[in-house]
Amino acid sequence: MREEEIKRKRTEARLQELIPEALATMNDSRINSLTVTEVVCSRGRYDAKVYLDKSFLSEQEQREALRQLKVVSKYLSNYIRSSEGWFKAPKFTFEFDNQLEKISHIEELFKKIAKEK
Repeated sequence: MREEEIKRKRTEARLQELIPEALATMNDSRINSLTVTEVVCSRGRYDAKVYLDKSFLSEQEQREALRQLKVVSKYLSNYIRSSEGWFKAPKFTFEFDNQLEKISHIEELFKKIAKEK
């Protein structure tokens, strides 16, 4: 791993800790309990894609949460800059994580294959 990659991974790990902390300080019940599953930063760390757990949310609640997260993204940037002492924070893009659904689907397929043997 190169030094740039190490810095990016360190930034991603720190953001994964700070974003839920910042969301928990808000009074909006739609977003203050969201769980961050992963953060992926761009090469220059100017953009960060934040993946959220959607386990207990309906489709409409997911849309409302994404809409509200767009509104509060500036607050998140300010919170992260002030808590870490960074000069700038990445621009955030929020998405709900589909990995858990994919993993459970693959596990179901393996169970079917095992039954057929």
